[in-house]
Amino acid sequence: MKRIEKLEYHQRLMVEMLPENGFPFYRLIIRNGLSEKEVKEFFMTCDRLSMKLEKQKAEGFVYNTPLFKEFEAKLHAKLKVHEVVDSCLVQNMYPALMRQLKKSL
Repeated sequence: MKRIEKLEYHQRLMVEMLPENGFPFYRLIIRNGLSEKEVKEFFMTCDRLSMKLEKQKAEGFVYNTPLFKEFEAKLHAKLKVHEVVDSCLVQNMYPALMRQLKKSL
């Protein structure tokens, strides 16, 4: 049943991937076989880190290495940080957070 749910989730993402040039983050998900639950965990991490980034900016904190290390530690083992950051930027997902993380690559 879990395998069917995963396939259904990937199928929904594939529909959103049309046209061919779009949605590189979703391609990473499918290529690496992540489940919907794993992707939701990624989004929750990004939501939390985005709020943390905004708070740090408001406090004048300029070093993002701790934020990058936290992102890297929470990232699914099948994903590579640079691929995720680049694909999220192209897909305009968490743009402020991803721009900051890109500076640490």
